[in-house]
Amino acid sequence: MLNFVFDYLSITFMLSMKKIRIPLFGKVLIGMALGIVLGFVLPELCIRILKTFNLLFSQFLKFIVPLLVLGMVTPALSGLGRNAGKMLLTVIAMSYLSTITAGFYSFFCADTLFPLYLSRGELAINPDSANFSPIFELKIPPLCDVMTALALSFMTGICLIFTDTPRLRDVVNDFGTVVKLTIEKAIIPLLPVYIFTMICEMTASGQMASLVGAGLKIILTGVVLSLIYLLIQYCLAGIIAKKNPFICLKNMLPAYLTAFSICSSSATIPVTHRCSLRNGVSESIASFVIPLCSTVHMCGSTIKLAVSALAVMYVFGLPIDFATFAGFVMMQGIAAVAAPGVMGGVLMASIGLMESILGLDAAQTALVMTLYLAFDGYGPACNVTGDGAIALVIERFFGKK
Repeated sequence: MLNFVFDYLSITFMLSMKKIRIPLFGKVLIGMALGIVLGFVLPELCIRILKTFNLLFSQFLKFIVPLLVLGMVTPALSGLGRNAGKMLLTVIAMSYLSTITAGFYSFFCADTLFPLYLSRGELAINPDSANFSPIFELKIPPLCDVMTALALSFMTGICLIFTDTPRLRDVVNDFGTVVKLTIEKAIIPLLPVYIFTMICEMTASGQMASLVGAGLKIILTGVVLSLIYLLIQYCLAGIIAKKNPFICLKNMLPAYLTAFSICSSSATIPVTHRCSLRNGVSESIASFVIPLCSTVHMCGSTIKLAVSALAVMYVFGLPIDFATFAGFVMMQGIAAVAAPGVMGGVLMASIGLMESILGLDAAQTALVMTLYLAFDGYGPACNVTGDGAIALVIERFFGKK
C-alpha cells in the first residue's frame, strides 16, 4: 500500500513536469478522490508519513507567502507610472471596488445561507477522531509576517513611481521573477499532493464523512452567488451605458464558457475582447480595458475565496465577525492585483491573510484551498464576464474622448 502512495506522488510529479497535460483542478480532484479512498485502508505509519509531508509543505507555504507579496505587489505598484491617466485610474478604482463589493456581498449572503444547510462547529471537536503524529517536524520561520510585507511593498512600490532608481527597480522585478518561478515550478505542482495528504488524514480520522456532503453545497453556493453578482453588475452597467443588460450578458457568454473551461482570465483576453466589441465597446477602449482588468479585477475569485473561507470558519466553529472579514476582503483585494501573473496566484496571495486576519490554522487553510480548487472554473469565468461590464461603463464615459 505504501508503494501505491509513492506511485501516486511520482505520477503527480510527472504531471507537474508537463509530460501529461491535466489542468490543476483535475489533479486536485484526483488527489481528493484518492485521499478519500486510501484514507480508509492505509496503515497508521503511511498516514504519519503523509502528515509529515503535509506539515513540511505548510511550513514552506508560510515561508513563501510574505516573499510572494513582496515579489508581486511591489512591481505591480511601480508599474503604474507617475503619469497614470484618468482612464487608467478609473479602471483600477472600479475594479477594486467591484472586487471588495463581491467579498462583502459573499459574506452577507453566505452568512445568511449557511445556517440553513450546514452544521456550525461540526468539525470543531470530534472525540472519536484519530490523531496522527508526524515522523518529524521542521520549522521554517518566515522572514516577516504578511502585513509587514504588504506595508513594505506599498512603501517601495510607491517610491519607485516617484524616484529614478533603475537598479532598485531591476532588483524588484528580478526578485518577482524568482518568486513567480518558485510558485509555478514548486508550489503549484505540489498542491494536489498537499491536498491529497490532508484529505487522506481527514478520512482516516473520521472527519471527512461529514464534510463531503457540505463540500458540494459550499461549491454550489459560490457558483450561484457569482451568477447573481454578474446579473447585478450588468444591470448597473446597462443603466449607465443605456444598453440592455441581458443582451450584453448573452454576448459575453463565449468569454464565460472559455474562462470556465481553461480556468484563466489572462488566456481568455482575446475572446473577452471580441465579446466586448459585440456589446458596442470601441476597439480602443476594449483593447485598453480588457487586458488591464484581467490583472486587477478579481470579483469571481473573491466570491469563491470568501465563500470557501467563511464555510470553513463555520464548520469549525470559529468566531465570524464582519469587521474582521471586511479587513480580510479589503487586504485580499489589494494582494490579488498582482496575483493573476501566476496560476493560482489569487489563492497563494491570500493564504497568509487567511491565517493572520481570519485566524485559520494550516489544516483549515488547506481545506479552503481544496474547496477553492475543486471547481476552479467559475471564478475566472465571473472575472472575465465582469470585465465586460466595466468596459461598458468606461465606454460610456471615455468613448467619445
